[in-house]
Amino acid sequence: MDFDLTDEQQLIKQTAREFTDKEIVVQSRENARNHHFDLEIVKKLADQGYLGAIVPSEYGGAGLDYVSYGLVVEEIGRGCSSVRTVVSVQTSLVCSGILRWGTEEQKHKYLPKLCSGEWLGCFGLTEPDTGSDAANQKTRARKTDSGWVINGAKMWISMGNYAKVAMIFAQTDPSLGYKGLGCFLVDTDQDGYKPAPIEHKMGLHASDTASIALEDVEVSEDALLGTIGDGFKIAMSSLDSGRYSVAAGCVGICQGCVEESVKYSKEREQFGKPIASFQLVQAMIADMVLKTDASRMLTWRAGWLKDKGRSNTLETSIAKLHSTEAAVECANTAIQIHGGAGYVDDHPVERYFRDVRVTTLYEGTSQIQKLIIGRAMTGINALVPA
Repeated sequence: MDFDLTDEQQLIKQTAREFTDKEIVVQSRENARNHHFDLEIVKKLADQGYLGAIVPSEYGGAGLDYVSYGLVVEEIGRGCSSVRTVVSVQTSLVCSGILRWGTEEQKHKYLPKLCSGEWLGCFGLTEPDTGSDAANQKTRARKTDSGWVINGAKMWISMGNYAKVAMIFAQTDPSLGYKGLGCFLVDTDQDGYKPAPIEHKMGLHASDTASIALEDVEVSEDALLGTIGDGFKIAMSSLDSGRYSVAAGCVGICQGCVEESVKYSKEREQFGKPIASFQLVQAMIADMVLKTDASRMLTWRAGWLKDKGRSNTLETSIAKLHSTEAAVECANTAIQIHGGAGYVDDHPVERYFRDVRVTTLYEGTSQIQKLIIGRAMTGINALVPA
């Protein structure tokens, strides 16, 4: 792997950094304070080509390679994790799923609207009683003469209140287990689709999170993504893409913690000199730099493998596990360096700390990533009941 970015990738990274500083950072504190899901920023993301960034141009996307996409997500993650969530869900979960599993008709129907930001999408996998055990879906899809009728509930769904199309995973035949799972592209503009905001979150205050009730939701036959039995594979392939974007976003949080801590430690004086001159402060900064660089290299490796079309589930899980845990540690350390000033939102490290905690939970918990890694090393699937 060549660690030198191409001229185009360097330009993409620089453009994303400038966009983040100009359009995202300046709004991030107030949006978080007001729990405001900023549709104006969403429109600007779309105008930059960041929604559906990895989608080929023939379907309305920017056609970026995965390494370049990771560079964009890193910069946006440095600015605001709530905004990064929009990019991750729209691009990595929804668009990548349709791109890989959809028919040509489905791709041309959905992808241009998602890439342009005309439509937002959401990924309806998690349920009130189904998290890590993704195959154990309680939502049911019943076959009808004209298509399917879906009943069930989904939980912790990012952008569920604003989505025009929802990827809903449902069981068609419980006796088949995961082989009975289907994925349906659901039009949310019907009475049976009932989203509700989830409030009082610890972090991601500027991100939309929903619970969704599905009551006799009707979909046509051509709304089925892939075939019955593909649902679990669709979910896992989309999560592979989603974990990559979460890893890249957490590299951005790590980098933001380093930059803010270096800046503050050179300005803040104690005992007649800047705290940056204290050995223990420098040690904390060095620890953050180490975690940032290691996370970035692991994420780049996963992106490189994706661009080569090679198997990358293991490497993506490694990147996701390391980057999310490292970002939690960096955010904690950054607050320590800032002292009392880091405990209020005058500095972005307070928001980094609140926002980053969920990254070790969604797209597969850290424990699930360890089981994926363990399975790859031993050949034994610890998730299969004895």
